[in-house]
Amino acid sequence: MKGFFPVPTRVLSNGEFDPGPQSRGQRRVEKATAALADRIGKKLGLERREFLKSLCGMAAAFLAMNQVYGPLFQVSEAEAADPDKALERAGRLSKQFIFDDQVHFVHDDFQFQGLLDLRSYAAEHWNPGLKGEQRSFEKIQFRNFLKEIFLESDTKIALLSGAPADKKLNWFLSNDALADARALINSVAGSRRMLCHAVIVPGQQNWLEEIDRVIEELKPDSWKGYTVGDPLSDSRYPYRLDDEKLMYPAYEKMEKAGIRNVCIHKGLVPNDYLTSFENWRYAKVDDVGKAAADWPGLNFIIYHAAIKPLNEYPETHLERFHQTGRIDWVTELAEIPEKFGVRNVYADLGTCFAGCAVSHPRHAAALVGTLVRGLGWDHVLWGTDSVWYGSPQWQIEAFRRLEIPPDMQKNFGFAPLGESDSAVKRAILGTNSAKLYGMEVKSVSEGCGNDRFALMKEKAGKPRQ
Repeated sequence: MKGFFPVPTRVLSNGEFDPGPQSRGQRRVEKATAALADRIGKKLGLERREFLKSLCGMAAAFLAMNQVYGPLFQVSEAEAADPDKALERAGRLSKQFIFDDQVHFVHDDFQFQGLLDLRSYAAEHWNPGLKGEQRSFEKIQFRNFLKEIFLESDTKIALLSGAPADKKLNWFLSNDALADARALINSVAGSRRMLCHAVIVPGQQNWLEEIDRVIEELKPDSWKGYTVGDPLSDSRYPYRLDDEKLMYPAYEKMEKAGIRNVCIHKGLVPNDYLTSFENWRYAKVDDVGKAAADWPGLNFIIYHAAIKPLNEYPETHLERFHQTGRIDWVTELAEIPEKFGVRNVYADLGTCFAGCAVSHPRHAAALVGTLVRGLGWDHVLWGTDSVWYGSPQWQIEAFRRLEIPPDMQKNFGFAPLGESDSAVKRAILGTNSAKLYGMEVKSVSEGCGNDRFALMKEKAGKPRQ
């Protein structure tokens, strides 16, 4: 079914793995969403597309998901049918502190065609709304990034990330470009809206000297590494976090500089990784525990919660989880604190939550429940991997509304997540990261609520932050 849907109805990819086919459940969600849009939209005098772009349309999408998958999302038909109710809720929650610890865009001269090929694949197989889109990098470049992250979502603070490659031209952004973007956005906003990584490339020439340089010149907020080396191809430079000879000199520099958050891409290897990706073993988490134990002054933040590819039908993932109570690599990550006696390991929800929520929300509930049970709710961080997926607002809404079903709470010892603004959800959506990055939530929120971005949103008729 072609057309715009406020919540995607196909599995999403950030370019580092191929999405799986649309499932029967996802097709049912499309039909249910369209039916609700036609019925409720008609009463409101709105065409289907116009309705689905509204706040009521967002609520209708979650109603449709509940119809198909069961009552996992906190939403009522009254919210979908009454623009005033939808607007009141949006205005109230727009003040919620959202810290997205993983956002991206690419530099203006970026020429790696694989990302454009991915969008073409997406248009054909899992996102019909992209059909007819002109093949260009504009949607993943700075201007669109700025609009979709800060003007079309409730995100207050974002951490700009990058990805390395064996070839410098294939880097999304250089370390200098990351720092320049941070300075530009904060200057334009008139408040501290943007933080940035410095990307590390262990094993490559002069990589330790580059760490010294960025500490002195760029002062990054944290570090970003890919233990597979290059996420888009087999790399000559994979590494393990517990390699004492290679990595420990770098950790010493990081700790001495007081830049203690070490963000590491794990999981999300290609679907056929066993035969096509030599470095897949480096994407596992069996190197995290020892490194964390040896360096208690650093925080090891594991991006994507180390989830494996989501290329199978969601029912396959769910069946395996219900049989074993485990999610490959995610459960191993969640068990590290107990196994190694550490409290400096964290999980980021970038891409993994979005992919699970779209493929089957019960799988998303299992993912979040597993991480909270093992790491603690104060060690799970919000990330979206946007701007690859457009505005992160639908992801924010999905997490706000999600509740772990009672049967899963009982059978697997998961704690409830609570209402949209519960203590647990506030922590995961923002305050956990704020603590890691030394930010005082009240003062930062006040600054964001009165800066230029907030004024621009108000002029556009959106709830002010």
